[in-house]
Amino acid sequence: MPELQLLRLDHAPALLAFEQENRAYFAASIPDRGDSYFTDFAARHGDLLTEQGAGLHYFHVLVSGDGSTTDEVIGRFNLVDVADGSAELGYRMAEKAAGKGLATEAVRSVCVLAAERYGLTSLRAMTTHDNPASRAVLNRTGFVATGETEIGGRPATTYIRTLS
Repeated sequence: MPELQLLRLDHAPALLAFEQENRAYFAASIPDRGDSYFTDFAARHGDLLTEQGAGLHYFHVLVSGDGSTTDEVIGRFNLVDVADGSAELGYRMAEKAAGKGLATEAVRSVCVLAAERYGLTSLRAMTTHDNPASRAVLNRTGFVATGETEIGGRPATTYIRTLS
């Protein structure tokens, strides 16, 4: 059974494998992270954990299996730019895990964590128009479209969800 876990240092190898294996899949609907993301991964991972420790962001991974450190990362669900009771939600699922309802369940879980553990009152999100799966996840989990924007030059929609 997949398990949502707060990002830890020992997730690094599985998280890097997840990003590498799904790079082309992700780039079809969201801007590519670029080569430097992969070459500087270890330092960046450490920096993210430092920022998480300071309460600036909360990074989560969805792991397969029993939750051991050898489990495979099949998704990531991040709350970034935490301030004034709000944060931005970002997420991505492995291609082989897509279409199984896992992203919807993980977003629901992150919304509960955001309210109950992190004390947030609202979340923002955005997705490109050419990513119908992400739009569906946001709609199913109580996010409401609030406007139009661009992500990497692609038309996109912004969303908000009030947490209770």
